[in-house]
Amino acid sequence: MEELIVALHMHTVYSDGNGTHAELARAGLKAGVDALIITDHNVLVQDMEGYLQQGKKRLLTLVGEEVHDQTRVPGGNHLLIFGHNRELARFAPKPQQLIDQVRASNALSFIAHPIDDLLPAFGEESFNWHDWEASGYTGIELWNQMSEFKTRSTSLPKAALHALLPQFMMLAPLDRTLKLWDELLIKSNQPIVAVAGVDAHALVKHFGPLKITLYPYDFQFKSLNTHILTPSKLTGELSADKRMVYEALASGHCFAAYDLPHSTRGFRFTVNTKDGDFIMGDQVSVKSGLTFQVRLPTRAHVRLLKDGKVVKEHTDREVLTHITKEPGIYRAEVYLDYLGRHRGWIFSNPIYAV
Repeated sequence: MEELIVALHMHTVYSDGNGTHAELARAGLKAGVDALIITDHNVLVQDMEGYLQQGKKRLLTLVGEEVHDQTRVPGGNHLLIFGHNRELARFAPKPQQLIDQVRASNALSFIAHPIDDLLPAFGEESFNWHDWEASGYTGIELWNQMSEFKTRSTSLPKAALHALLPQFMMLAPLDRTLKLWDELLIKSNQPIVAVAGVDAHALVKHFGPLKITLYPYDFQFKSLNTHILTPSKLTGELSADKRMVYEALASGHCFAAYDLPHSTRGFRFTVNTKDGDFIMGDQVSVKSGLTFQVRLPTRAHVRLLKDGKVVKEHTDREVLTHITKEPGIYRAEVYLDYLGRHRGWIFSNPIYAV
């Protein structure tokens, strides 16, 4: 399997971002990611997909959309949509209808920033997901960089510090979001794929005489990403590469990664059974026993969870192995010390043992 780094959930001048598609692509190539998925608010920007190449480095730009009902009070119910070829924003007032239309379009849908707090210091509203009776979406945005910024910036001084030194802000997905994901996985009895989103805008903010670009695109693309496992590297053929990226996301063959402290490339969460080896997102039978293995790029604090509860843990290892015959939803979490704090580093999608 090949590993591709995808930065997703970002905005351009077509909605509330401060960069063009070309500028975002240059920032992505500089940051070393393999693909961008750009998601402007309620507009599907056409004819912007393609490649940027410099020497041996190649970046694929794909275009999705972040759809929400702009008249809703309070705001919220934002849905990231990937792989559709027609405008779906008119279905936003009814989330279930919107999700159904996404499925009918053979596209993917991810609930954006499902838990999103107010940020009074910047006058930012809360944009939670409200309609939890809805079903049929592909997954959720487990880790959203801007939602974390809002939650952790509990005062104007903290907000200013996090804006000036963003590397000190990020700790992990919100505990409430992790708990919500585990509950949804158990309740729904079906896969719910987790992704990480930068929610990049490159917003310009003023602190007295200071003018600051809040989280420039290239910084965000170096930090929080979704790594996907694919059959091959990018081929340079747009339709094939696009299909390969979206199939990996749909299958949950991916993990949320904070690449700033240390590259997460090379992380693997697998299970071996009599039927062979399987990866994140796969469903396996427990009949003949399961051997789970987590492999890390460097020594770190690793935990294996079953149905949201830790079943095995190492504090300074590169490998964790667990043998069992118990059915359940298994996933891995990895933490790393960085800038004086114990921070979330990698959050895998589950392997479903039945």
